[in-house]
Amino acid sequence: MARPRQTLLTRQRIVDAAAALVDADGLEAVSTRRLATELGVAGPSLYHHFPTKNEILDAVADAVVARVDVASFATHDWREALRLWACSYHAVLCAHPNIVPVLAHGPGRRPAALAMADTVYGALIDAGWPPARATHIGALMRYLVHGSALGSFARGFDEDPAVYAERYPHLRHAHLLAEHQHSVDEGAFALGLDTVLAGLDHLHRTLTKGART
Repeated sequence: MARPRQTLLTRQRIVDAAAALVDADGLEAVSTRRLATELGVAGPSLYHHFPTKNEILDAVADAVVARVDVASFATHDWREALRLWACSYHAVLCAHPNIVPVLAHGPGRRPAALAMADTVYGALIDAGWPPARATHIGALMRYLVHGSALGSFARGFDEDPAVYAERYPHLRHAHLLAEHQHSVDEGAFALGLDTVLAGLDHLHRTLTKGART
């Protein structure tokens, strides 16, 4: 009698299973034992593909970053390209907020993250930004996007109006913020992005004007 065929274990299957665990239960949910159970394999078989849990999380993080659209840098002015990229980046991370702490450590050796950084930095250099400023802009945009995806401002306030009534009169409507989470959080990100891009546009004009004189 033929043995039942065992499903082939691949890096992609491991990454997909780990990503589902991270999305559902957070980073701490990922362990070789739990992944092996989810995949129906023996724990040691995972080590043929990923020697450590951190390498699995790195791969999950890179798979998330690979979904960010950077095509605008080849087709748009640097200002609009930054906007479109930041919005795509923000949307992707908001869909997978539990992986943000891994991304916050920087790209490391992750291929998709490095390719994205290379694209953004190269476009800024091509637009006339000095290398140091291009680096600052890349870091600034990462802080804005990661911070906006890391948690909800609106849901950070208690929904009991009594908390604010007497001691914090200026926050007397804070208990209502959670009801308007999307408009509050997305509005804050949009305002931050608009403000940053306006400031960068002004700085760029100043730099290019100085270079012409």
